Amino acid sequence: MVEAIRPKRKSPYPLWFFLPAAVIYGVFFLLPTATSFWYSLTRWDLMTAEFIGLENFHQFFSEPFLVQGLINTLIYAAMTSGLKTIFGLLLAVLLTSNLIARGFLRTVVFFPVLVSTIGIGITFTVMMHPTRGIINVALEAIGIDGPGWLTDPALALFSVALVDLWKGVGLATLIFIAGLAAISPDYYEASRIDGATRMQQFRRITLPLVQPATITVVTLSLIGGLRSFDLIWAMTRGGPGFSSDVVASVIYKQYQAGFYGLSTAGNVILFALIAVIMVPLTVMFNRREIEQ
Repeated sequence: MVEAIRPKRKSPYPLWFFLPAAVIYGVFFLLPTATSFWYSLTRWDLMTAEFIGLENFHQFFSEPFLVQGLINTLIYAAMTSGLKTIFGLLLAVLLTSNLIARGFLRTVVFFPVLVSTIGIGITFTVMMHPTRGIINVALEAIGIDGPGWLTDPALALFSVALVDLWKGVGLATLIFIAGLAAISPDYYEASRIDGATRMQQFRRITLPLVQPATITVVTLSLIGGLRSFDLIWAMTRGGPGFSSDVVASVIYKQYQAGFYGLSTAGNVILFALIAVIMVPLTVMFNRREIEQ
């Protein structure tokens, strides 16, 4: 029996209804994006533009400190995204258990998300001062020589990443709490009857069923890490040297120095970097979610 072909359902909204959104999207996204791609191929100032092809991109990848900024961006994004996912899930499990003052502790964990990033950066810069900072003073009181958190080239980027974790883990925790709340208690009750331990419940029930929240946290934190600028600039300005520079701070420095074409090329590279990482990752996450 041949199944009858169903007619396509007509949209209740006329085409002109979408026109304002399309105009706003075109003016504030498509046009600036296309303009950025064009100016990345030029040597320009505020008055003139000279087409030079791919020379800006060649210079970007030939300068060691610019390449270092690109590498630092990948390290910073991977570190902050991974740490926020792990600690956010652990804190969410803790804060959904039968804990005393659970509501107050949720507020404490989420509070840093509401604080200004620049304010947090300045505060931790003072706290991490190598000689007068409260962190090293406390370590000295127990007989430990504190490191130069922001002055040691080997530690600066990781120190900023830890501050980023402290600020952003509250949002990750909130998302995971919502994901845990959506899991039916019947699964845990049935597993307890079968003699499952807490660790087995976490591995076999919590981790698989909280995956949509995990995807959201990984996506948001990874995008935030790739385009991070304000916290790094407030704490180290990319220093010492270029050890904590990321692509966004490199772009800003090139604008300050008057290399507008090179900095625009950096913007295009950052855009391409985010797209190359996030598009396949999103497709993979969506495919896995459909399969489940």
